[in-house]
Amino acid sequence: MAENSSSRPSEELPDPKRQKMSSTTATSGEDEENRDGAETIPRKPKYKRRKIAIFFAYCGVGYQGMQKNPGAKTIEGDLEEALYLSGAIPEEERGLHKRYEWARSARTDKGVSAVGQVVSGRFYVDPPGFIERLHSHLSPQIRIFGYKRVTPSFNAKKFCDRRRYVYLIPVFALDPSCHRDRESVLASLGSGNELAKCLECSERGRKVFGVMGKQRNFESKALGESENENVEVGSGISSNNGTASFESKDVGENVEVGSGILSNNGSPPTGEKVVANSLENNEIGSNGSENVSIGAARDDKMEVDKAVLVDSAILSDNVSVLDESKTVVVSSEKGIENTDLENGTGETEKLLETRDESIEKMNVDKLESEDANSHTEAEKKSEFCYGEEEKARFNRILKFYEGTHNFHNFTTRTKAEDPAARRYIVSFNANTVVNVDGIDFVKCEVVGQSFMLHQIRKMIGLAVAMMRNITPESKMETAFLQSVRFNVPMAPEVGLYLDECFFSSYNNKWKDSHEEVSMKAYAEESEEFKMKYIYPHVASSEHKDGAVALWLHSLNYRNFPDLRAADSQPISDGNGTEIVDNGAGSDLKATETVTIHQ
Repeated sequence: MAENSSSRPSEELPDPKRQKMSSTTATSGEDEENRDGAETIPRKPKYKRRKIAIFFAYCGVGYQGMQKNPGAKTIEGDLEEALYLSGAIPEEERGLHKRYEWARSARTDKGVSAVGQVVSGRFYVDPPGFIERLHSHLSPQIRIFGYKRVTPSFNAKKFCDRRRYVYLIPVFALDPSCHRDRESVLASLGSGNELAKCLECSERGRKVFGVMGKQRNFESKALGESENENVEVGSGISSNNGTASFESKDVGENVEVGSGILSNNGSPPTGEKVVANSLENNEIGSNGSENVSIGAARDDKMEVDKAVLVDSAILSDNVSVLDESKTVVVSSEKGIENTDLENGTGETEKLLETRDESIEKMNVDKLESEDANSHTEAEKKSEFCYGEEEKARFNRILKFYEGTHNFHNFTTRTKAEDPAARRYIVSFNANTVVNVDGIDFVKCEVVGQSFMLHQIRKMIGLAVAMMRNITPESKMETAFLQSVRFNVPMAPEVGLYLDECFFSSYNNKWKDSHEEVSMKAYAEESEEFKMKYIYPHVASSEHKDGAVALWLHSLNYRNFPDLRAADSQPISDGNGTEIVDNGAGSDLKATETVTIHQ
């Protein structure tokens, strides 16, 4: 037994597990040297997406609003392209907003600016220099202030509690006597407080179709304009040589004179008929003509509608036609068969000389009239100021908007029964006046939960109409009624901008773990952008185009009949004649009243 046990071979222990040789481990000293000398291939760093909120500002001129719209130049379209070019959005997700959870805190209309806009999404923000890369692909009128990390569930639209907009309205827009509509100017003629006609706005209104109301079809033009006008003088004027025809070279008017002109020593009898083209090709007068007695001396200027005043003395000597503002010298070079005019050349030179003197006098009178009107308008502007009384009244009107109301009349394509028409306004005030390029503007600040399309511009439009005494303040309650459809005027878009978006609830909930989402850190930059781009644009638009001034001329009962008070009557000139506004395209002067005879 002992031998057997001693002769048993000893059990071999298992070999220890061999260590796995690393592929990078050098097998020899020579391999080690080769490894040290070889160049290592750099690895592309892998970045992670971050959920961020981007704060930026923009000037809305030249853009069709904030929201991306196919075929239109928008702020969102340019910003998305810049994010792609800067590497924040991969190529396969380009144009797919849902892939990177895109959201905007507010939408702005065409031409509206913003200094506190916020968008959110999941973007690649590394490596450092993300803001600089964005700016390299954006125009100067879009400025990125910065970005902040937010929670994965953050949404710039849903988490925004309130939005604050500012509308810059010129102080002169609140002046009831400044930039009045045509009807009011005509109605004030002859009264103690006559309103001045805006000559500059008239020129602007003709260049912009439809800016001052609907275009009316007036085929007749004022005397002396570029288009031809036929004036027929009937028979009953005796002459030595029968029928004579005269043509005016200056204004292009054809004047046909009937038989019997006493050219040298006779005097024409009274009862001549002067017929002018009138409204809609209808002739003025009960029988299609208007009787004008020639030779009656009148010192006072008569405001005759489209009439030609003819002086007998001028007819007998110089053969000319006069109206209240111009002297039209009728040339006698064509169609004259007068036997008494043997020295035709001398008479022609005399007529031409008289014509030149008349034209020169007419131009001087016109310039003096324009200067007088401009001085009158300047005086009226200087008399009005946004004092404490005007401020209190304007704030009282704006306070009507505060609270929850049905704003279906202040937007488009929204029915009164739609719950979306009910909006809550937190505050609305106008306490600050700023001067930009010589124009005083009132800052109208409105804070609300959310706003509909054109809502703020229509709110400003109705408030301005009340300040100008065009409509009573009681119309505000009418505009809020669900059962009433009210045509509310809409102010121009150039003075509106988004000032700031607030995220109060989000900041209170995540204040311990995440940084505050607000514009406090970018207050100086936003103010600088405002002064550099937005304010100068608003002022230059008013200086150059007169956006608000032209809009003020459209505030009349013809364009907005709902503004008329219940007891208001159509405007007349005091003689029982109703005044008809001719629109922006009419060439009639403010002193020319279109009368319609029944």
